[in-house]
Amino acid sequence: MNERTLKFRIEEKSGAHEREIEVRDAVIAGWTGRDAVALEKHIAELEALGVQRPASTPIYYRVAASRLSFAPFIEVVGGESSGEVEFVLVKAGGRLYVGVGSDHTDRQVETYGVTVSKQMCEKPIASVLWEWDDVAPHWDRLVLRSYLLENGELCLYQEGAVSSMRSPDDLATRYRGGTSLPDGTVMFCGTLAAIGGIRPSRRFHFEIEDPVLGRAISHRYDVISLPVAG
Repeated sequence: MNERTLKFRIEEKSGAHEREIEVRDAVIAGWTGRDAVALEKHIAELEALGVQRPASTPIYYRVAASRLSFAPFIEVVGGESSGEVEFVLVKAGGRLYVGVGSDHTDRQVETYGVTVSKQMCEKPIASVLWEWDDVAPHWDRLVLRSYLLENGELCLYQEGAVSSMRSPDDLATRYRGGTSLPDGTVMFCGTLAAIGGIRPSRRFHFEIEDPVLGRAISHRYDVISLPVAG
């Protein structure tokens, strides 16, 4: 079975603790925007790179659970991959948690096979999760951001509220056909348009901010490009 165990730090209003979670299914939900105009902008961004339009929106891609990574770096082939910040849902023991990750994708491969491109790169994820019940009352206030390293400095690459994407309940029920996520599922839930266009970087920083409770989850990783030998 495609399964791995990850140790997360669970941050709740009442305190924090560590929990090992067995991940059986890793899912990348794509084209999840609520705003049709913003969704079309992101589709157009990828079309400009040669990526075909999706057959449906949203759409769900499966990837190996072994691709999930807390590591401070990933290794990719060539220089045509890039990250994108996404909020992440994790279901374990009947409870739903919220985190943040990067759907790092090989853009060259994406032009001829989106499903294949999702499997080409590791999926960095922060090791901290929040209880869904703690953020549900003010969910639309949460903000996603990402930064690229350019000219030796981090610059803002993506920024926007999670409200620009479909709600966690909506995404979960659409994936399962009317039921909640099963235990052991990690789902990446869609991204924002890139400021200045999609492009690679040797360092990627991403975060989710909760301005109501005054906290954030963040992670960053370096991208090591392996040579293309032919």
